[in-house]
Amino acid sequence: MNNNQLIWADLIHLSFNMWIDREDPVWDRDHIARPYLSFDTDVWNDLVLRMVDSGINMVVLDLGDAVRYESHPEIAVQGAWTVDRLKQELTRLRELGIEPIPKLNFSACHDAWLGQYSRMLSTDIYYGVCKDLIKEVIGIFDRPRFFHLGMDEETYPHQQHFEYVVCRQFDLWWHDLYFYFDQVECEGVRPWVWSDCLWHHPDLFWDKMPKHVLQSNWYYGEPFNKEDTYVKAYLDLEEHGYDQVPTGANWSCDTNFGDTVKFARENISPERLKGFLQTVWRQTSPRWHEKQIAAIEQVGAAKKWFERP
Repeated sequence: MNNNQLIWADLIHLSFNMWIDREDPVWDRDHIARPYLSFDTDVWNDLVLRMVDSGINMVVLDLGDAVRYESHPEIAVQGAWTVDRLKQELTRLRELGIEPIPKLNFSACHDAWLGQYSRMLSTDIYYGVCKDLIKEVIGIFDRPRFFHLGMDEETYPHQQHFEYVVCRQFDLWWHDLYFYFDQVECEGVRPWVWSDCLWHHPDLFWDKMPKHVLQSNWYYGEPFNKEDTYVKAYLDLEEHGYDQVPTGANWSCDTNFGDTVKFARENISPERLKGFLQTVWRQTSPRWHEKQIAAIEQVGAAKKWFERP
């Protein structure tokens, strides 16, 4: 993929163990962390071919505990992919014209995939494990352009139904974020994060967020009101000179991704608009196959609109 080519990306979960750590009636059962792999290969293979047909040129793979890492095999779930299998799949994606990008979400709200280490945040053991995993994944992906580190929703309200709740705040949150950045950058890779810290702490964000970190603000609704905090973040990131990959979804409505593309084209300068990311926030499984197909089709339609003469 040409580095100057606009990104049309889809987020796919190899691992879906990033939400609640116990049974709870409030949550869809799919969102409860499981000790086994829920990823369906037949669904995945179908989606890949549909991505090619739709013009998607990047897949962000949320890996989590779905890989039996050589550095830390103890976090792998039952049925996790071997490193060799993952490498073979990455080769296939590249041959099809799709650039694979790794994602490991280190937010305390979304790190059930770390197993025992998710309860050791900000300790020497934790830092060592994170360093090992980031380095190994970058090697597996043959030094990708980007590494998505997640880091969204680390708040108490997002974890209030969890058994184990932890929220890093103030300088500790930034200290750990910089640690992840350092691990990625020392391997020659650009860090990529969710931008919702901006919604709650704008002054700190402008003061502390490095300009070279790729930003994905996200908004999944229908009205694009410029005064809405979540929508306004796109405008604020543009004003402050950050590169962006705006993120839409068919999580709650089917018009959001197309509207996100239109809004971004009208309000973000071409030199800072690096592309778009579609999200479904569902398992790669037969239950959600049609939802995943719809998401891909929405990207294809938005891409055609964007590239129209």
